[in-house]
Amino acid sequence: MQSSAFLTISDLWIERGERDLCKRLSFDVFSGDVLRILGENGAGKSSLLKVISGAISPLEGKVFYGGQEVTNDRHSLQESILYLGHSAGVKKVLTVEENLRWYCPSVSSSELHSALEALGLLSLLDSSVNTLSAGQIRRVALSRLWLSKQKLWLLDEPFSSLDAEGVGILEKRIMQHTASGGAVILTTHQDLLSLHSRDISLSL
Repeated sequence: MQSSAFLTISDLWIERGERDLCKRLSFDVFSGDVLRILGENGAGKSSLLKVISGAISPLEGKVFYGGQEVTNDRHSLQESILYLGHSAGVKKVLTVEENLRWYCPSVSSSELHSALEALGLLSLLDSSVNTLSAGQIRRVALSRLWLSKQKLWLLDEPFSSLDAEGVGILEKRIMQHTASGGAVILTTHQDLLSLHSRDISLSL
């Protein structure tokens, strides 16, 4: 029997313009879960992640984390949730190392180098991000997953721009995270070859 959920979505109603993206959506997320949000473009997958993170507010419904309501309180979730949006979210005028130190200022050099090595980026440590390929930029963004201490990851299309090797590396990291008690909610059009996920479908 599963332990109590550490994230609960209750009767969530998200609206964009005059169109309902989802209505009366409820689900729980438990330690060890990989939850995949499915749906066509425009169905509200990214909006759902933003509501969970506290970045935007739902029309109705509640979000509970650790038993406490946090529906519109992003600050209370910052220490427990890592949100990576669909865009890379890196600063192209900075080097690879400078980007990671910007987002993870407290990590040691050995931790930072280990994360970059896992993603095949260590040789690009001092390279400006604006000189990298789309796949390398995606890996720079995802390297935060090797440095994150947060228990819940919200990942919007994390496999975008990755080659087969990169997909395999990311799937392995997600499995490590959930095996250690974390949980992941993600959107993707990618078939998850190694991950066992629960799926939630949103429709237009």
